[in-house]
Amino acid sequence: MLNRQWVLARRPTGHICPDDFAYQEEAFEPAPLKPGEILLKSRVFRFAPAMRTWIKATSQFVPPMPLDRPVTGSCSAEVLASENPAYPVGAIVSAMIGWQDYAVVDPAKLRTPPRIKPAGVSIEDFESLLGGNSLTAYFGLLRIGEPNPGETVLVSGAAGSTGAMAAQIGKIVGCKVVGIAGGRDKCDWLVEACGLDAAIDYKAENVERRLGELCPEGVNVFFDNVGGAILDAAIEHMAPFGRVALCGQIGSYDEGDALAAGPRNMMRVIYWRLKLQGFLMFDFAAETAQAEADLRRWSEEGRLMHKVDLHHGFDQLPATFMRLFDGSNFGTLLLTND
Repeated sequence: MLNRQWVLARRPTGHICPDDFAYQEEAFEPAPLKPGEILLKSRVFRFAPAMRTWIKATSQFVPPMPLDRPVTGSCSAEVLASENPAYPVGAIVSAMIGWQDYAVVDPAKLRTPPRIKPAGVSIEDFESLLGGNSLTAYFGLLRIGEPNPGETVLVSGAAGSTGAMAAQIGKIVGCKVVGIAGGRDKCDWLVEACGLDAAIDYKAENVERRLGELCPEGVNVFFDNVGGAILDAAIEHMAPFGRVALCGQIGSYDEGDALAAGPRNMMRVIYWRLKLQGFLMFDFAAETAQAEADLRRWSEEGRLMHKVDLHHGFDQLPATFMRLFDGSNFGTLLLTND
């Protein structure tokens, strides 16, 4: 077999560009599987903004991606061979195997064991509606934000894969929800298709002024995907005892090795008794089955919309990934391994 790979060729000093990646091929003849191992073939790749932070030399959650190795990333993959009864041949799993065609893994040795696609769910829905981005939204809003009916929820990056789910879940639990997104089309989609109460176009509107107009009594829960100036604006309009679920800081991801800046007005955080908490989807692994069931049910009831930005072709992996940082993607960004 031939194993195609996209590897990290160098660490970007500024915005990522095509030259930061390199294509290579290598012969792939796996040795006989050891007990517990499975052989996977990638089918659909999923892109997350956090991948950009793993490329940095300052990566903190995981070691920096090694150079000349496949770019770290998640995909749905087919089990081609198995020495693990929990993962039968033919099963589709979501696993972190990187930008390559084939990989041999031992699920017991991974930070997060591969999830098996439920019956009756397409691969695209598995990586979007039930994917890691949706699970992150579910746990971040409900377990960290802890919204109560009638409260006001604010979501930044609200037209993105994670943000759109968090915003809609806020509506499902009975909250007023305001989204922040870039561009009129995205804002219109949030209000008209997703049912948000309002959306702020950060590219054309003054976010802090609009928050004052739309949230006169303050924001109770802020689900933050962006950080930076958007986080500062939100803090100025938080209600006392407000909760901030810190999901991401995409505003600083594509800036070389620079670290994300903290909130500007820390005294407001103190005086308003705000809670700012980071989290990871993996913190709630024991609740994944319930989260998947809720997401699937809400979708079937027509209460949860999910948008897929689907691309095709292994050769398009780097270019598709870069769409996350130029504002051109809309929804969960996926690429089929055609």
